[in-house]
Amino acid sequence: MPPSSLFESGYSKMKISNEVREGVIAIAHRAADEILKVYDSEFAVQHKADDSPLTAADLAAHRCIVKGLEQLTPEIPVLSEESKGIETAQRRQWSTFWLVDPLDGTREFVKRNGEFTVNIALIENGVATFGVIQQPVTGVLWYGVPGQGAFRREAGQEQAIHVRSPASEPLRVAASRSHRDGRTEAVLNALPGCLVLGCGSSLKFCKIAEGSLDLYPRFGPTSEWDTAAGQAILEAAGGAVLDPKGRPFRYNQRDTLLNGDFLALGDLALRTRLHAASTVVPAC
Repeated sequence: MPPSSLFESGYSKMKISNEVREGVIAIAHRAADEILKVYDSEFAVQHKADDSPLTAADLAAHRCIVKGLEQLTPEIPVLSEESKGIETAQRRQWSTFWLVDPLDGTREFVKRNGEFTVNIALIENGVATFGVIQQPVTGVLWYGVPGQGAFRREAGQEQAIHVRSPASEPLRVAASRSHRDGRTEAVLNALPGCLVLGCGSSLKFCKIAEGSLDLYPRFGPTSEWDTAAGQAILEAAGGAVLDPKGRPFRYNQRDTLLNGDFLALGDLALRTRLHAASTVVPAC
């Protein structure tokens, strides 16, 4: 199928066609089914070179997603967390590609707490322009296209979602209740009376996008596939993912695929309040 029948030009980026949107959503559902087959069984846990866990569910979801995307959009390359043999020089030539985390939150998967997701994002010239996040255990799915809106699907029903802006007190912040570094404490101290809520994987971005959280400060390494789909959905819902200089995250711009520190927030006015209290958060 030629690209023109899948993507419509406009908005200075590709406009996602109904066929691509529903195709990617179907792929995310199939990947979730593959994950649940493993989740409902006794599974082994291996460890990668960076000591992060790896299970048969990660690999099954990876194979499902890559196969599905290659069939849906054969002209667009795929970069997955579990991809092998893709050199930096090769991917840096890609202006458009799919960025995938087949199972975001493997530690949550191993703990069997349900807080893990399937993440699929379209990257165009460094910008996350379409994102899909599926939570296998609940069946809830979020998707969004910046400039066109964000949506939540559950049990066959779809609703538009938007960040909570202006964010009213008490603010709801995603952070560990027991393990926090000094910079996270500085953010929380700048927001007296805030509610600290635990939430795994990319669900934090989705919860901000639908207005049930306000802020997610992250100080420490993540990878680009951890944030791209969530950023697309959050921006589509009116929020942002900002680096310490207040710039939106961009993808595949460097040799490394590791992210720096960031704030994910719904009400953009929060960045002014936080910057006044600490230089570790984005300025206006």
